[in-house]
Amino acid sequence: MIDVDGVTCRYGDGRIVAVDDVSLSIPDGEFLVVAGANGSGKTTLVRTFNGLVDPDEGVVAVNGTPVPADLVAARTAVGMVFQDPRDQLVSATVGGDVAFGPENLGLDRGEIDRRVRESLAAVHMTGREDDRVATLSGGERERVAVAGALAMEPDHLVCDEPFTGLDESARRSVINRLRELHRRGRSVIVVTHDLRDVFGLADRIVGLSDGRVAVDAAPERARDRLPGLDVRVPERDGDEP
Repeated sequence: MIDVDGVTCRYGDGRIVAVDDVSLSIPDGEFLVVAGANGSGKTTLVRTFNGLVDPDEGVVAVNGTPVPADLVAARTAVGMVFQDPRDQLVSATVGGDVAFGPENLGLDRGEIDRRVRESLAAVHMTGREDDRVATLSGGERERVAVAGALAMEPDHLVCDEPFTGLDESARRSVINRLRELHRRGRSVIVVTHDLRDVFGLADRIVGLSDGRVAVDAAPERARDRLPGLDVRVPERDGDEP
């Protein structure tokens, strides 16, 4: 469970409010989409879930513990895929990067190797453990970042615009992996301005506007209100293309 209670985040010596008094709860096993236009506060909000951003006001708790009280536990429980993979990749090789998180958990070598293998398979990069990160395309780096988060096997997986730069095959593979994680009972939180890939997977959609929650509803109930937030939603069956 992730609980957000009255969270406000400010930048620029407090002059700019990125997140404005947001409260919400994300139950275990929920597939949540956090939607909004660029600058709506969605990335800042989800970065409070594991202490990458400290709120100026309010409290975020993960599995019942306030994030500042046990930052390691929060970052183990909440895996994050950043919008720009360059903010996430830390090792010279693909395999080393995907293994980095599990190694820091102190897992044995066999378990680390299993996680690396399965996570790379999930993003269609099987057998590329020895490839140099510096030689990868932008889309390939995005896939490695996703694999690194998957390898942590977190209770809650947060993906910030995870489909940017992916080709159709890789995008389908990542979607299938997110669907499988959800089926296994993990929370999945996808941050996006384009809901066409995830609308049918979501249990709930939270739409942000100017840092505040403007929509909080099941997908079909939220659908007609989302275009006003400058986000893309899939067409209904029978709609004109």
